[in-house]
Amino acid sequence: MQLREKLRDLLLCAGLTVVEDMRPGSLFPPEAGWRIARGIAAPDGAVREVLDAAWWRRLADADGEFLVAVLGHRIGGNDSWWTRVRYAGGGVPGLTGDPGFVALSLDGQVLLAELPGADGPRVTALDRLPERLEETAAAAGRETEVERAEVWAAVPGRPTWPLHWAEGIGSNPAAPDELLIRLLDVEVGFLHGCDRPAVLDAAVAHPDPRVRSRPADTFRPKLTSDQWVRVVRAEPSPSRRVLWAEHACAWGVELPGDLYDDLLAGPSRVEAAELPGLPAHHLPGLAADADPRVRATACARWEDLAAPLRARLLADTDDAVRTAALLAHHNGVPMPRGVFAGLPAPRRALGQCRLSPELEAELVRGGDAEVRRALAANPRLSAHGVAVLAEDPYDDIRSAVALRPDLNEEQRAAVRYDFDPTSMSHTVPWVEGLHGDADAMRRLAVSSHPLIRRSVARARHLPPDVVERLARDEDRTVRLFLAESCDDAPAELLLEVWRWWDGSFSHPDRPRSHPNFPRTGLLRYVGDPRGRMRRLALDDPESTPADVARLARDPEAEVRRRAAEDPRLSPADAVRLLNDPAAHVRGTAMRNRWLPARVLAGLLHDRDTACVAVANPAIPVSVLHRILAAAAAAVAARR
Repeated sequence: MQLREKLRDLLLCAGLTVVEDMRPGSLFPPEAGWRIARGIAAPDGAVREVLDAAWWRRLADADGEFLVAVLGHRIGGNDSWWTRVRYAGGGVPGLTGDPGFVALSLDGQVLLAELPGADGPRVTALDRLPERLEETAAAAGRETEVERAEVWAAVPGRPTWPLHWAEGIGSNPAAPDELLIRLLDVEVGFLHGCDRPAVLDAAVAHPDPRVRSRPADTFRPKLTSDQWVRVVRAEPSPSRRVLWAEHACAWGVELPGDLYDDLLAGPSRVEAAELPGLPAHHLPGLAADADPRVRATACARWEDLAAPLRARLLADTDDAVRTAALLAHHNGVPMPRGVFAGLPAPRRALGQCRLSPELEAELVRGGDAEVRRALAANPRLSAHGVAVLAEDPYDDIRSAVALRPDLNEEQRAAVRYDFDPTSMSHTVPWVEGLHGDADAMRRLAVSSHPLIRRSVARARHLPPDVVERLARDEDRTVRLFLAESCDDAPAELLLEVWRWWDGSFSHPDRPRSHPNFPRTGLLRYVGDPRGRMRRLALDDPESTPADVARLARDPEAEVRRRAAEDPRLSPADAVRLLNDPAAHVRGTAMRNRWLPARVLAGLLHDRDTACVAVANPAIPVSVLHRILAAAAAAVAARR
């Protein structure tokens, strides 16, 4: 807000009245205007010595209105928003000098700009802007091999934004492993998406512990079991060693026995004792540990403890240990009322313990809704108790009962549960545990409960009859989950889901990346009224460069973005899409390998585009090494 007010004050002093802030939309973007003002891919005849009143009259419409962006004044997070202003004066607005500006007529035909520089201000004045940009794109697309070689020989020259290069170069698919290994000493953010074995090997062997742990600290780690073990062993912090060991176990890694020995011998023994894969031979030592927190943790492995150890824990001198032992003991042995009454906090017992018939009967019919709510999720509740809670007056209690694994589908259908089909749903754990059981999947696929069917649809593989049934399910989310998760989902379903779903955070490329997604017959959608379907046309092997060129001019941004990533995009169209109103279209065009070298080199030296442009695979590897050297020097200078 403070920056917004500062901009308004500056514009007021320049004689301009603010009409409105223009959010990004269908306008020519200020980002492209700034590039022209800096001389990057600027049309011929764009530089002048002065902006006179005649140019300002050509800029403003009949009401004196035009668009302006002021350098360094960050509306919406950056100076890439236009502000619509009105100028009532007859001369020149007071925008000259620092900090610099770019202005655009409302019809997009006239662009004026002035930027300060070491050699004086750089003034830009252009009319017929769209026409000139088309001419510039066409000329850039005719770049020769000799011209391209000359451009790359001069890069990086005097680096302008080397820190931005450090941030983006790791995303360049053409960067060899050797370069990415060198990059580890400069910037490690790229490791979040890195799946190259040699680079990950180098990362987990790096002398800097922050680099070593980075591949593990990601949403979906790409580490092998051996690499996970190396991360754990090399971590200098005892608490973080246990943390990485816990993460490794969560990703299915079987840790070696000597590593458990080391973790239990360290200062984070309490946390290490909770690791799920801890070998059973450690349990006697844990049950007799001097630290009561460790002894209490040993109770979680009650079934693996010998009878004498159980007896010792049940008689422990520490209240917390005795309570943990009691709860574990009564998972199998019914808990009487007297023991329940003596618990300092009965909540855990309600949710996990087997209760005596008398106690359970009293509690399931009691007046405390919180008690009944906890009992509804207790896996050891008797069939009688479940039946009572299935008729509870509270919707959420009945809804919890409806998802219990000990109900058959007839019983489940009889429960009046509450369910919002639009709410976010997660896979029911016990259903997920049955994903490999074909008979169970057949039984549950016809469940009356949508969450059960949704959880079945999350299986990676399903019998053909189950797939066929779920593909016709009345619940749209069941069909979506089948398209996202099941490798056996049919092509017709995938195409149907595509009509209304574009990918989620957990499954960003589905359904279009599904191996069964149709690849032929899609060209018929090139003229479809729905942009989502037009996007598919270029996936058809029968599509042509002419189809790419057509969709590069589509009215919908997502269709243009699909054209921008196509390897058949012409160099001229790639240049033209750099001026697209949509930022994600411009970003995709910047990574298209057919961008002319002169244009791409300019993008590498522009503040707004350097980070994205350095990921373009057309940059020669030798140039990438020089760029990395410049980035490394800049990072070292800041340290």
